Amino acid sequence: MAWIYLLVAAVFEVVFALATNATNGFTELWPSLLTAGAAAGGIFFLSLALRTLDVGVGYTVWTGIGSVGTVVLGSVIFHESMNAGKAVAFVLIIGGVLGLKLSDRSATA
Repeated sequence: MAWIYLLVAAVFEVVFALATNATNGFTELWPSLLTAGAAAGGIFFLSLALRTLDVGVGYTVWTGIGSVGTVVLGSVIFHESMNAGKAVAFVLIIGGVLGLKLSDRSATA
């Protein structure tokens, strides 16, 4: 169940990052409220996941998934640039996240 909580937390992390981009310096009400809500949701679900997972693994996986998701959706939604160097870096991040999950001693939890 901890890994499900972590995935939900990562989705909130992506929403948080994308909504922050739309706040216009926190001058836009609805994107600002979405940003605050997504930040709270991400931290809440991360805390549930960390009941079982090691903090080093949980936090790293959370930020890794959040980073990759933000870059992918940022390029689709906001037309941000993507090049070969970025793509290689994201593959490495995904590999690291998978490696952490596979090596975590509590992965069966």
